[in-house]
Amino acid sequence: MSNREKHDRMANAIRFLSMDAVEKANSGHPGLPMGAADIATVLFTRFLKYDPKNPHWPDRDRFVLSAGHGSMLLYSLLYLTGYEDVTIDEIKSFRQLGSRTAGHPEYGHAAGIETTTGPLGQGLANSVGMALAERILNARFGDDLVDHYTYVLVGDGCLMEGISQEALALAGHLQLSKLIVIWDHNNISIDGPVSLADNTDQLARFAASGWNTLACDGHDPDQIADALERARGSNRPTLIAAKTTIGFGAPTKAGTNKVHGSPLGADEVAAARKTLGWDAAPFEVPSDILDAWRLAGLNAGKKRAPWEKRLAVADAEVRAEFERRMRGELPGGLDAAIADYKQKLAADRPKVATRKSSEMALEVINGIVPETIGGSADLTGSNNTKTSQTKAIAAGDYGNRYVHYGIREHGMAAAMNGMTLHGGVIPYGGTFLCFSDYARPAMRLASLMGIRTIFVMTHDSIGLGEDGPTHQPVEHLAALRAIPNHTVFRPADATEAAECWQIALETPKTPSTLALTRQNLPAVRTEYTEENLCRYGAYELARADGTAAVTIFASGSEVEIAMAARSLLQAQGHATRVVSVPAFELFEKQADSYKAAILGDAPVRVAIEAGIRQGWDRFIGTDGIFIGMTGFGASGTIEQLYAHFGITADATVKAVEARLARR
Repeated sequence: MSNREKHDRMANAIRFLSMDAVEKANSGHPGLPMGAADIATVLFTRFLKYDPKNPHWPDRDRFVLSAGHGSMLLYSLLYLTGYEDVTIDEIKSFRQLGSRTAGHPEYGHAAGIETTTGPLGQGLANSVGMALAERILNARFGDDLVDHYTYVLVGDGCLMEGISQEALALAGHLQLSKLIVIWDHNNISIDGPVSLADNTDQLARFAASGWNTLACDGHDPDQIADALERARGSNRPTLIAAKTTIGFGAPTKAGTNKVHGSPLGADEVAAARKTLGWDAAPFEVPSDILDAWRLAGLNAGKKRAPWEKRLAVADAEVRAEFERRMRGELPGGLDAAIADYKQKLAADRPKVATRKSSEMALEVINGIVPETIGGSADLTGSNNTKTSQTKAIAAGDYGNRYVHYGIREHGMAAAMNGMTLHGGVIPYGGTFLCFSDYARPAMRLASLMGIRTIFVMTHDSIGLGEDGPTHQPVEHLAALRAIPNHTVFRPADATEAAECWQIALETPKTPSTLALTRQNLPAVRTEYTEENLCRYGAYELARADGTAAVTIFASGSEVEIAMAARSLLQAQGHATRVVSVPAFELFEKQADSYKAAILGDAPVRVAIEAGIRQGWDRFIGTDGIFIGMTGFGASGTIEQLYAHFGITADATVKAVEARLARR
């Protein structure tokens, strides 16, 4: 059997596993796996560094299927190369409830799935973060321990999504030369030819952002291999435009949108078997071809043993630090450093904005945790995300700890996810809370994947002042709190900010958002408490003098208002307690008895937050008093705005007294 014949049969194994799985599920996208099978075969048999028997090997190459609708391409490859998580039964269970082989690849379902893809362009942007993390770790640990590529398969849709421009521009700027993007250039989208909606010269677009660009026949294994070799030798990231036919091998539907989002149908599958000379029954791979694929997997893994020897002879401290980082464990000493810092805060009682409080906490954290990588979407001075330890990363200078992402919130959030997924670093990045709208798809995916990406969102309310309603978040806290497995922290002072950062770092399977103020806030935690009270999500900050008639719940900047209202109410004989609520999500994880005690039984319950009411009825009931926003903000000074919208201690007291008078 010639090399070309062997290649064709190995590629056809991908095609028919994909066809058969989509047909059995009566759902899915057969076109991409059929069209990209030749690319995948060359990559996985001749270039990719991976080990199916040790799939989490740190120095493996990363392969990202950004065009996640073609998931059967990835599942077929994982089965054929011998990953234990993806058996032939899992292939047969494609898209079925409880299977590892979900409709789109989901991180954590099976080894070999490096990220969750499906929303187009996300995988491409994740890969930029992966490639950046590789360079950062290489600068710290050297070629012996960290020296691998990130390969990405993208489709036309990935390149149409706006996030692709943010991602490719950042990668080009940073000269991430070990990032290789392969474009499945088939000119077909769901509606029909790509020309219905787009005529962009993609090679020119990438070249304009500093990329190396190549083109090849995506069905010619020698051309594919030559392009990959040239890409690996470039000093810039590379785009390979691999011209393919979507649904290659389907005699009447290939090259059309009919193979994009639906099964081929039994007749077309049967005809494809004849066209490509594939005699095997559905879900069967001829033994010689399966052996060839398994051998490819074994050969790819042969580079792991020399790497393990290099790790074994590395300096003991270097090896321990590398292994700790890749396990995702925090270094010792963090808890003690936070405790010492909280004692200092209790003594100093600083009156600072919580964005500054966050910076102060990071100054402590970044001195203890060397793997934190900061950044901002062109708002460094406003987000306060840079500390003395975090010098700027630049092209060719990856040993620093701060990324200037530019005005690319979506690309930043997705790249941070890629960094987290790569391992060995803990990224955090900042923008204004209002612009979480730009980052939200990636924030949602961080939650879906269950990864520790930390989003720093400052200017969290009308308290930002004169910039007005375009920049003043109103619904954003509620919107982010609505994302499952996502902790939204809104600290009230410097002590709470430190505690919230500690929790975010110690939560490896949940991303966090820190919502922080522009305006200065007084210390409300004036006594040192060793325990991290923010872990409770809500806790009693001030007790009532006697049996509580009123409970005021508040978060962030409005805790100050709650405390002032309490003083006024108690002076008038209304026993009032204040509950600080830094994180709704953590409160819900507490024991029922604790939650009941915190909610209490005061006849009047009030919530104060400079946002919309949604979510607060959990604390105050549908008949509780809400002091906050009911519409958009306005341009004015903070003093004017809080009074204008009635978010004051006096307004709170007036509302409480009116309610008490009716009882």
